Amino acid sequence: MATKNSHAFASARKSFTTASGKTGDLYSLPALARKFPNIKRLPVSLRIVLESVVRHCDGLKVTPEHVQQLANWQPNAARTDEIPFTVARVVLQDFTGVPLLADLAAMRSTAQRLGKDAKKIEPLVPVDLVVDHSVMVDFYGKKNALDLNMKLEFLRNRERYEFMKWGMQAFDTFGVVPPGFGIVHQVNLEYLARGVHKRADGVYYPDTLVGTDSHTTMINGIGVVAWGVGGIEAEAAMLGQPVYFLTPDVVGFELKGRLREGCTATDLVLTVTEILRRHKVVGKFVEFFGEGTRTLSLPDRATIGNMAPEYGATMGFFPVDERTIEYFQGTGRTKAEIEAFEAYFRAQGLFGVPKAGDIDYSQVITLDLGDVSPSLAGPKRPQDRIEIGHVAAQFETLYSKPMGENGFNRPAAELRNRVDVVRDAHIEAEETAPTAQPPAAGAPREVVEMVANRPTLESALAVADVIEPSTPYRYSLGNGDVLIAAITSCTNTSNPSVLLAAGLLAKKAVEAGLTVQPHIKTSLAPGSRIVTEYLTETGLMPYLEKLGFALAGYGCTTCIGNAGDLAPEINEAIVKNDLICAAVLSGNRNFEARIHPNLKANFLASPPLVVAYAIAGNVMVDLMTQPVGKGKGGKDVFLGDIWPTSDEINKLLKYAMKGKAFRENYAKVATEPGDLWERIEGVTGQVYNWPTSTYIAQPPFFDDFTMESGAAGAGQTGAGGQNDDHRVTGARVMALFGDSITTDHISPAGSIKDTSPAGQWLLKHGVHKPDFNSYGARRGNHEVMMRGTFANVRIKNLMIPPQPDGSREEGGVTLYQQPGPEQGSKQFIYDAAMKYIAAGVPTVIFAGEEYGTGSSRDWAAKGTQLLGIKAVVAKSFERIHRSNLVGMGVLPLQFKAGESWEKLGLKGDELIEIVCDEQLTPQSDAQLIVTRADGSKKKTTLTLRIDTPIEVDYFRAGGILPYVLRQLLA
Repeated sequence: MATKNSHAFASARKSFTTASGKTGDLYSLPALARKFPNIKRLPVSLRIVLESVVRHCDGLKVTPEHVQQLANWQPNAARTDEIPFTVARVVLQDFTGVPLLADLAAMRSTAQRLGKDAKKIEPLVPVDLVVDHSVMVDFYGKKNALDLNMKLEFLRNRERYEFMKWGMQAFDTFGVVPPGFGIVHQVNLEYLARGVHKRADGVYYPDTLVGTDSHTTMINGIGVVAWGVGGIEAEAAMLGQPVYFLTPDVVGFELKGRLREGCTATDLVLTVTEILRRHKVVGKFVEFFGEGTRTLSLPDRATIGNMAPEYGATMGFFPVDERTIEYFQGTGRTKAEIEAFEAYFRAQGLFGVPKAGDIDYSQVITLDLGDVSPSLAGPKRPQDRIEIGHVAAQFETLYSKPMGENGFNRPAAELRNRVDVVRDAHIEAEETAPTAQPPAAGAPREVVEMVANRPTLESALAVADVIEPSTPYRYSLGNGDVLIAAITSCTNTSNPSVLLAAGLLAKKAVEAGLTVQPHIKTSLAPGSRIVTEYLTETGLMPYLEKLGFALAGYGCTTCIGNAGDLAPEINEAIVKNDLICAAVLSGNRNFEARIHPNLKANFLASPPLVVAYAIAGNVMVDLMTQPVGKGKGGKDVFLGDIWPTSDEINKLLKYAMKGKAFRENYAKVATEPGDLWERIEGVTGQVYNWPTSTYIAQPPFFDDFTMESGAAGAGQTGAGGQNDDHRVTGARVMALFGDSITTDHISPAGSIKDTSPAGQWLLKHGVHKPDFNSYGARRGNHEVMMRGTFANVRIKNLMIPPQPDGSREEGGVTLYQQPGPEQGSKQFIYDAAMKYIAAGVPTVIFAGEEYGTGSSRDWAAKGTQLLGIKAVVAKSFERIHRSNLVGMGVLPLQFKAGESWEKLGLKGDELIEIVCDEQLTPQSDAQLIVTRADGSKKKTTLTLRIDTPIEVDYFRAGGILPYVLRQLLA
């Protein structure tokens, strides 16, 4: 670190004083503005980034030129400069945190093998891992559901948790928030975020971070510059590398007016998502300003920040103001912390929400909050907002519309069909423990996203203390029926106003005599224990429980697909009759089959609307004109009769923001983490001993690593190594994909089929099918994950010829094209990849628009590399996945406008050659040469999507991990 006097901007180091008279130092942006007057007009978010660049200006990684470039940012200039942004800390969730910890452990093992000091591998910034992705809603609707779900969670995840325990003792700056405390984003908002940090030399600086979950942006609501990255990028940030990104456009979003009576923060965020998707803000910062912004509570702002991945922005940023200070007070931060926080931001000229005209933005979008209406989003995408009065009609229209128009392609005459479903008395505990057995009439569609542990559900019965036989009953099932209604973590459960609204609506509904049908799977899974405290203190919890919304867990549940299964007779009825049934949840993503494999219509809604639709039972009930249900005496009860008023909600808000309750709750992270966590024992020592495990295995990324820059470490695939050769020659096509291939398609997190390569590997290694768990839970084992790459059962490789009816085969298969007896045969992608690698033949993926959208899943890039795929050629890439491909030494290349693999007439039997610019100049032209089976050639020009100079260095080193390891050990 540069000394005070040697720093290039030492003159910008100034003192500031808090309200209590305490002093500290900072790198003053107002002082710097005397040299760079443009700073006064910069967006607030860019000024916070600029402070980091100034503070870390060492003349090596961060130069005075970097400071000058950012200080002179212009709203609509060409974006060619990269910013080296050094963050204050890193947050992880457990699905991405475990493989990241495995990489760190492998780095230490490599250091030991080379005779180096393993302790050199140490996070240089604080790292917090919050265990929140492993709990499932196996048990629900009962007061003991939380206890039973957590017991099952620990039963399934013991080996993973033991590994985390090793990490806690091995690394000085690595902390774990155990299971059962909440979701990473809400814990971050309420507890981990400190406002400002202080260096040993007395310099204060603002809280900034990256997180390994795309919804890290929730923290933007309290003025923290942060966004989601893949685990690969997060590792580099942990180990002292700046996060490099192209100077962004900053879109100003001006809010005017106030929300109308009856409108919630959820309605607002769905409106904002719809608007910003229309304005194409991918890769841009969005910064909120204006009078309307000042009216929004901090949780409302966090709700909007959370959805940044859904509207496509890097961030959805809100400046610090009086509301932020109130939130810090209400969540139990100390007086000294709050005073330092406020004094720092005031001294930097960063306090307060800007007015129109204060700042130069690349573009300004305006919304009058008074125009927001109660809404849902769906049935397949979060940006498809529907006003509540149009939901029923929209569902009816989409029922018979073609798939290409977001419809379900079903005959309109079948819309009102219903079938009788019988639950027998001999089926034990069905209300609380749905079975994992597939229905007799045919297997349900498999899951594409984090439905984590369906095969292990038979274990649920063994965990339950008491099994009550269920009451037999008969009901009819039809299209539009709500079968999952979930108040689930992430977007909304950090927001007391919408949760209190749900509790008040439940109270009024119960008092009116309304009920929820017993076959609907209802759950309450808040992002923090504080939620249940204030719902209990306000007396609302019993009413939610009465309607089935009993506490099921603290963590990501239904929103990421951890809803657990439905009863077998329901699965059977849906599959046999091809019913379009629904889930209604208070989450942020509703991609098809994410919530449950058999539920094709999924709607995002505010928590009170989740309760209302659970009561109504079908999304074709028009809640604006038809009764929600029949209450006492058969009387019709309408939504307006039970909808809470703003005054009723506001009277209870005081129970939700009590600093003492927050302090006491989070003190238990260290002192009372829970008996189940206390019983977990990890091995000790600075270097992991890699015991035999099908959950945790030493990753192969450093197998051949040496200190010489020419060997990056390729593992068993030969996929790494220094990439001086910018040519891909003699390559075969592994797959031809269409648009919107998500990271879930590339690296599924859900259940593992026993017939899949991963399932076969597990069986061979003595794991019984009931104990397969999920891809998400097994991300610490590369043997499972590389076999799971492109293994999603819903992915469509368009190399495979269509069926006679024109439909496409689903599943991770390809046509093997090497000359010989197997040429042209259909094989699993993993099996074909291993044969290509053995033959020394590189492979290439071709795709359409938005390749790699969805979760920031580093295994989507790691698995691609381990399968020997050298390049991905697509019409466009999602931000994080493109970066991850470069970080793993895989070339991302983009078709020029109007070009595609379809226009090239690719079938999949061609030979591929790719020639890049010798210097790998960022975003330079590259040549694609296609040799067809008949020997004819076709050439086209691509854009190399290595976007910045540092990415060139990463790529040449074989990826970001060997690049960083070599630096650390040198």
